[in-house]
Formats: sequence, C-alpha cells, structure tokens
Amino acid sequence: MPEVIFNGPEGRLEGRYHPSADPAAPCVIILSPHPKAGGHMDHRIPVAMYEGYKARGFSVLRFNYRGVGRSIGTYDNGSGELQDAAYALDWLQSFNQNAPFSWVSGYSFGAWIGMQLLMRRPEIAGFISMSLPTNTYDLAFLAPCPTSGLITYGSLDTIVPPEEVERAIGKIRTQKGTQVHGALIEGADHFYSTGLATAIEETEKYLDEVLDERYCPYREPLLLED
Repeated sequence: MPEVIFNGPEGRLEGRYHPSADPAAPCVIILSPHPKAGGHMDHRIPVAMYEGYKARGFSVLRFNYRGVGRSIGTYDNGSGELQDAAYALDWLQSFNQNAPFSWVSGYSFGAWIGMQLLMRRPEIAGFISMSLPTNTYDLAFLAPCPTSGLITYGSLDTIVPPEEVERAIGKIRTQKGTQVHGALIEGADHFYSTGLATAIEETEKYLDEVLDERYCPYREPLLLED
C-alpha cells in the first residue's frame, strides 16, 4: 500500500495507491466522508472498500481531500473536493492507460462527490455509494444517471432516514440499460456502527453480479469488525 503524493488543483494531494499486477486491470478511486466531520482516507469504511477492490485485482486509489492530512488547501464546500477527485482520477488513469474501465466508490459526503464525478466522466462504468446523503444534497444533477450502481443505506440511519434514500432512488432517472440499485442494511446506522460487514458483503455480491468473472476471484471473506 504505497503512499503517493500527486498534484491537485490547489497543490499536492496525499493518497494510498495499490497498483494491480495486471497492466490491463480496471481501476477505481475511493472517496472519503466529510472533511469537516473528521473524514479522511484511513476511515474504516473507505479502507474496507479499498481492500475489497484490491482483492479483485483492481488498481485502487484513496486520497485525502485538500486540507486533510498532508493534502494542501482548505475545505471548499464540495466544489473544490470534486476538483480534487477529478485530479485523483486523472492521476490514477495516467498510470493505468490500459484499464478497460474505471469505477468510483464513496461513503457519505464521498458518495455525493462520486455521483457528481460520474456525471462528468463518461469513462466511469459503475459506482458504489454508501450512506449517500440524499436529504442534504440535491441529486437533480443526475439527469439522467449515466451508469448503473449500488446505494447502501442503514435501516437505523437517523441522519439520512431510509425512506428518504428510497424516495431518492425512485426519482433517479437512468439512461437506457442502466439501473440504480438499493440495498437496505438492517440494524445499521449512518456510520455502520454495526452492520459494516453486512454492507460490504452486499457490495461484494453486487460486484460479483455485474463484473466479468475475471474480477470475481474466489477468496476468503474480508474480516471486518462490526
């Protein structure tokens, strides 16, 4: 898990990068929760996502937004953080020019950033959004959502109530042939204080369903603490 530093729109950005042994492997960026709420790339949920894609043979990058850790800059109300994500994807793709496709995955604020990024980058082939804050941020920009993906949400989430997520998923328009799926995680809150292992299991099952069998290797389940 090499530490990396790459250029962002406001200066250096700090990341952790796992390059696949296969030069033609797909790649994915992992987006962290809100920096003003203590979000960073080593948060347990982005790390769990990172390890899941790593086990599948993806090239994987997670990073700190501007002003977090060793990343230069200050919080910019989501606009700058979206720029950071775009630069991170550019950097990742520059080292994976033979990748057949890219994915984006994020948690909470990072999920919202990821949904915006996929609207701007047609090469993104799929997404996983955990605890997408559908009641905090307007999702009208998904008009329509250009790729299929999965949104996980907790039955005990008091920050983004499950009925709010379900309402938002029902309103998302998609392009022909794409679908946004929802996975309700029973007993989980917004932070997956319990239920993280179940949520990751749901994401793994979804990836098994939609990815080529080359990226669905047999492996022992990821060992996560709930």
